Amino acid sequence: MPNDPSMARGSPHPTRSARPLSPHIQIYRPQLTSVLSISHRITGLVLVVGTLMLVCWLIAAATGPEAFAGVQAFLGSWIGLVLLFGWSVALFYHLSNGIRHLFWDAGYGYEIATAYRSGWAVVGATVVLTLLAWGVGLAVLGGRP
Repeated sequence: MPNDPSMARGSPHPTRSARPLSPHIQIYRPQLTSVLSISHRITGLVLVVGTLMLVCWLIAAATGPEAFAGVQAFLGSWIGLVLLFGWSVALFYHLSNGIRHLFWDAGYGYEIATAYRSGWAVVGATVVLTLLAWGVGLAVLGGRP
């Protein structure tokens, strides 16, 4: 196209604009809503890994006492407990944020102030539900993992 203003004289390639197409990560200040959105995606992936861990535990339980004892020993170790704790945080975060998204799907909560309040409510619910679940779980087990 010889008359196209985006083409540099004598060049088959369009010229580039001097302004960026979108905010660059080094100059963009993360907001609560963007951090929660990214966290929702990450916790979805963590839940996949945690579910695979649950499947391994169920297969070990069905396989026999030796396999089950091995998986139980791993899950009862410090690294297993850290993984279980991370999985439970991801579970409660994803659940709480999913409920928030259901309200958005119904058309509620789009105002900026409401979006921030509901975002902080998701963070608070995640902390409360995780601590409650671990508190009840450890109380049932007599304080031992």
